[in-house]
Amino acid sequence: GTFTVRLLQTTTFQNTSFADTEGLGLLEDIELGSLDKHTWSIRFCQPWVRPALPRADWDTIENLLKIYLQQFNHLINEGAMQRDIPYPFVVQCMAGCVLYPNRSSLAFGYVGYNGQDFLSFDTKNFTWTLSQDTELSRYVQSFLQNYTALSELVETLFNDTCVDDMEVLLHYGRAAMERQ
Repeated sequence: GTFTVRLLQTTTFQNTSFADTEGLGLLEDIELGSLDKHTWSIRFCQPWVRPALPRADWDTIENLLKIYLQQFNHLINEGAMQRDIPYPFVVQCMAGCVLYPNRSSLAFGYVGYNGQDFLSFDTKNFTWTLSQDTELSRYVQSFLQNYTALSELVETLFNDTCVDDMEVLLHYGRAAMERQ
């Protein structure tokens, strides 16, 4: 069948020095893991998730996640201060991919701001599309479009890693998926 993996992130920026981040990974509606909001470590929710990838891979994923979250918080706060955005505010991100039976896939990425659709990532053209046309959304779109390191990482994740890792997770979690 068709399967979807989703990574969800919700970050509440209380002020310039405190942000609270929650994260969740889902395969369809099965909770794969969550983010420890104090240490930014991955908590595995299914017994078959950790053995699906070598420990070194999980260590790399966790390290990349911590770097991403640190940079994310820094960049959002920097932009908020430059644009006089009032605190508190919430940023939500969702990314993932859909794997079809013929092994083709479709990746997706969305950003929300204070509960409203804000930007989406066009995975065919690798461009950010406005969901609302505001000065803030245009500023963030321009920033993300010019953030080449992020664009290259997202392209690799969407084109290779997501599909490969999802196939491994489906192999290890087949019994759980069949119970759905």
